[in-house]
Amino acid sequence: MARKANTGSADAANQGRLKQIALTYKMTRKADPKVGLVVAGVGIVVLGVLLAIGFLIGHPVYLGILGFVLALLAAAIVFGRRAERAAFGQMEGQPGAAAAVLQNVGRGWTTTPAVAMNRSQDVVHRAVGRAGIVLVAEGNPNRVKPLLAAEKKRMNRVVVDVPVTDIIVGDGEGQVPLKKVRTTMLKLPRVLTGPQVTAANDRLRAMGDLMSNMPLPKGPMPKGMRMPRGGKMR
Repeated sequence: MARKANTGSADAANQGRLKQIALTYKMTRKADPKVGLVVAGVGIVVLGVLLAIGFLIGHPVYLGILGFVLALLAAAIVFGRRAERAAFGQMEGQPGAAAAVLQNVGRGWTTTPAVAMNRSQDVVHRAVGRAGIVLVAEGNPNRVKPLLAAEKKRMNRVVVDVPVTDIIVGDGEGQVPLKKVRTTMLKLPRVLTGPQVTAANDRLRAMGDLMSNMPLPKGPMPKGMRMPRGGKMR
């Protein structure tokens, strides 16, 4: 019975992965119509090269098997990169795009979306990890700079000993493109220990939620945003 249960769980997990891959492919193809041809072409080229080498050295079966494995690996890598590029292309310019990227930075980071916002929907998100505190702003550069300065001043009351890095998302000078935000954060030097990260997070939580005191942005609220408990629309 246990074996059947385990087998059923494994089959369900495999089906879930296949559905996820299929969904990712459909979404990617909308932004990148040639993704199927490119991925298939990469796989065929890798397999063909390895087979040719195999015939030349007299081991076509061995090199054929190796070529098949490497072809799948190469195709998966190319597909992953093009899918990621398509996803960033669809998210770019959308409210909350940077928050979505921060949520997938990786283990060791605690993300708090929208710690500061103005009426124009310029927003600042916060991430805390071994590299310290990273404030990621998206919106008009001239408007987000005061937001960043105000948030730093607010945090300095409780986390004076923690380094703070600010990132403004964009393609202009001194800005970081959305697709490079994760890479930029992962390249930051790790200067805090685990307990120091925990302490910084605890202090920031104790500082309170600023959302209830912020002016509400004009127009509809960004997707994924929720009114804080006790918050009232004015």
